[in-house]
Order: sequence, then structure tokens, then C-alpha cells
Amino acid sequence: MSVSETRTSIATAGSRGLLLALAYAAFVSLGLPDTVSGVAWPSIRDTYRLPQSGQGLLSLGLASGYFLSSFLAGKLTQTMGIGALLWVSSLLVAVAMFGISVTPSWYVIIGCAMVWGLGSGAIDGGLNGYVSARFSARHVSWLHACYSLGATLGPLVMTATLLALGSWRLGYALVGAVILAMTVAFLWTRQLWEGSHEPAHADERGAATIFETLQSPLVWLQILVFVVYCGLESTLVQWTFTLMRESRGVSAELAGILASVYVGSIGVGRVGFGAVADWIGVDRLLRLSTLTAFIGALLLAFGTPREVGFAGLALVGLGLAPVFPCLMSRTPQRLGPRLATHAIGFQVSAAMVGIATLPGTAGLLGEWYGLESIPRFAAGLAFGLWALHELLVAKTTAKPPV
Repeated sequence: MSVSETRTSIATAGSRGLLLALAYAAFVSLGLPDTVSGVAWPSIRDTYRLPQSGQGLLSLGLASGYFLSSFLAGKLTQTMGIGALLWVSSLLVAVAMFGISVTPSWYVIIGCAMVWGLGSGAIDGGLNGYVSARFSARHVSWLHACYSLGATLGPLVMTATLLALGSWRLGYALVGAVILAMTVAFLWTRQLWEGSHEPAHADERGAATIFETLQSPLVWLQILVFVVYCGLESTLVQWTFTLMRESRGVSAELAGILASVYVGSIGVGRVGFGAVADWIGVDRLLRLSTLTAFIGALLLAFGTPREVGFAGLALVGLGLAPVFPCLMSRTPQRLGPRLATHAIGFQVSAAMVGIATLPGTAGLLGEWYGLESIPRFAAGLAFGLWALHELLVAKTTAKPPV
């Protein structure tokens, strides 16, 4: 190899390493704002004199923007280029955070949540596609672990801001500053991000059409699994702080820590289970993890003394940890490559449906029947997740993928 070729190789490796590091940092910053609202909600609710169910509107605004931009992420990447998509989308999230921090209007906050969702969904879709096409599955798994790290830090940041400064608005402003720093980093490196994109999942017959994909009962079953899974995970993200603080009487400090423990257990579980998934077997791991999540949800809902409920919360997080990445990784094998092209996109959309509807449903139950109805609702979702996955495994065993 010539000196020039060697220098080019070193430069290429350096660029790949820099972009991978930025992708990791971006997913930390992507997770950071997603969990601050759960801690901030009681303060936001009191500021605007809202009912508990008002959080459903916030979740709906975020999820609708996220749904739209993640659905169109591939088209946006082709039109704008991945570099431009990342810095523009990060700027949207930063603007939304600063907007929430200064607006006197609850309805403007809902609008900011939609802008936040538009930016986050595009970053999520764009970076997942980029890293999946250029790096190993190990790095894709760690990418999602970085999201969990950011989501773990979010409640701690907002709790610390509330206790030290007495303002939920400053918490959002601080998160906005972090996202703005990522915007600058993406803008600076925008030319390095450009390149080819991953090939579609298809065999020699080509990918199925959307209509053909929707004719498969297995596709619909997987869609339902993703609705329930993401709804369950998001419900506990949004309501743990309020449940612990206002129903179980723990201090604000401990409630914030418990909210972070739940999200942190998901991140730790993704790192650990990712290392052993191939050894255990993906389906076997999913069966064990969904059962673990159900047991943990029962302890959270009905366990006494309250420390048993704390342990149950962490157990739910550990049980849920491998579900999303493992279900995604099994989709091409379970459905076949022809159906996987559109099915994976449907699953991401289904995740947003769960996030948009089920935490809001939990809020309505909490308003009508008291906050303790929320962990019982979560236990029902956990049972549904376990049962649906058992049915999915049975259907896959009985009928080979198309």
C-alpha cells in the first residue's frame, strides 16, 4: 500500500470513528428529552391548572410528529442528505425545548411537542439507517443503549433542576442547550455523513407491496405486539414519578431516582442481554424477558411493602430491555425478506401508536380511579405483551415465513 493510500485509509477510519461517536452522542441526546416530561408533568400540570389526562395531549403531539417524520425518514434522507437531515432535525428539537421553556401557553407547548417529535423521529430513522448500513449489529445495539443512557439522565436532570432552581422551565432550557450543541456538531460534520444507504430487505422475487404485506396475519400480530410493548414502556416512563410522589408518598428526590432506575435498567439490560442473545436464542430470550416484565409489573402494582414495588419497577425495566431490538432483529427471519421491507416500517409506526395512546389512557384511569390504577393497567399490558408474544411464537412455529 502506498503512502497516499495509507493516509486515505487512516483518514477514512478516523472519519468513521468520529461519526460513530457522534451517533452515540446523538442517541444520548435523543433520549434525554424523552423522559424529562414525566418528572416535569406535575409542575406543568399545576402551572397551567390541567387535569391528569392533559398529559395525553402532550404525548399525542409528540407522537404524531415522530410518526410522520420517522415514516418519511428514508425519503427525507434521499432528498436532503443524511448530514443536512441530522442538523436540521436537531435544530427543530432544540427550538422545541427552548419554546417549551419560555411559552406562557399550554397550547404552544403542545405545538412545540409536535416540532420536537418531527425532529426526533427524523434523527431516529436517519441514524438507525446510517449505522445499520455501515457498522456491525453490536454497534446498533450499543446505539440503543446510548438512547437508554440519555433517557436515564433525563429524570435526574429535571429533578435536580426542580430541587436546585425550582423551575421546570430551566430544565427544558438545559436540555435544549445540549441538543443545540449536537446541532452544531452535525452542522460541522455534515459533509462527512453523506454516502450510500442500506439495501432493502428483499429476495430474488423482490419486496412485497404494502397491500401484500398487510394481508399477512403475522404482520398484524407483530404490529399489535409493538403497540403494547411501546405503550407499556412509555406508560411507566411518564407516570412513575407522579405515582411515587403523589400516591406512594416518597420524596421528590427518591421519585426522580426511581424514574431513572426504571429507564436505566432498560439500558443496562440492552447491553447485557445483547451480549448473550445469540447464545440463549432470540425467541427464548424474548419469552423469558416478557414473563419477567409481567412478574415485575405485578410486584409494582400489588407488592408490599413499597420497597417490593421499587424492585418490581426495576424488574419490569430489565424484562423489557431486549424486547424492541430482538423483535426487530427477528422480523426478517420470522416474516421472510419479502414482507420485512414494509413490516419494519409498520412496526415503528405501531410503536408511535402505543406511545400516543396508552400513557394517555393510563392518565384517564388515574383521574377516574386514582393513581394506583396506573400500575394495575401496566400489569395488564405486561400480561398482554407476554400472551401476544407466545401467540407469535406459536404462529411462527406452525407456519413458515412467506
